[in-house]
Amino acid sequence: MASLPWDFIAKLVCIGDSGCGKSSLTIRLCEGRFSPHHDVTIGVEFGSRIVPVGPPHSKPASPSPADGTAPDGLPEPRRDTSNTPQKHMKLSLWDTAGQETYKSVTRSYFRGASGALLVFDLSRKQTFQHVTDWLNDLRQIAEPDIVVILVGNKADLAQQEDNKREVTREEAEEWAKRNGVMEYVETSAKSGENVEKAFMRIAERIFQNIQAGKYDLNDRRSGVKGPSAGASRQVRLTGDNKSTAGGCC
Repeated sequence: MASLPWDFIAKLVCIGDSGCGKSSLTIRLCEGRFSPHHDVTIGVEFGSRIVPVGPPHSKPASPSPADGTAPDGLPEPRRDTSNTPQKHMKLSLWDTAGQETYKSVTRSYFRGASGALLVFDLSRKQTFQHVTDWLNDLRQIAEPDIVVILVGNKADLAQQEDNKREVTREEAEEWAKRNGVMEYVETSAKSGENVEKAFMRIAERIFQNIQAGKYDLNDRRSGVKGPSAGASRQVRLTGDNKSTAGGCC
């Protein structure tokens, strides 16, 4: 049997109010395109993307030429990655409905997720005010160590002459820090700005957690699977940048 094109599968959920661009972010990552008109998500839609994780893809910060230390002042550890095989992670993306009507159904999809993008619309303050409720719902149902980042989408609207920004970067970053969210990223599904960065930051942190032994790769509740867990099942892929018809985790 040919080896699988991935080493791990991680389940990620995109959550937030309706109309924030969650589906557009998923389509941008999986298919590399922007769809200006998208039907309202009912329940959940799926996509997938295989991405490289860990060294040699992710290299440590370069040491300062002056004193040989990293930017944070700590000595840079020596790492020989010349013979390190690249690891790949399949991101199984669950794009959930944001409408209140489907919230009870949406909450059920939080189970078994290892990562979450908490999305709001930079041009609609109300969607930012609701992220606390979404985070509380997520933490009531998902595993305690789920990796969460806050995503301010539609950054393109904040860069136009008639700046439509209603949420500042500072208040979003402060909220993320206050609520124990890993990071805040501003994205534009329309232009593609920082879309890959948002997903890759989650993927890299999940990989770090795998290396630290935080997941049972044979327990679906962890949201992460290794090749041994899925080797007995046929996994159908349509390509690294294609969306799929179903989820894997």
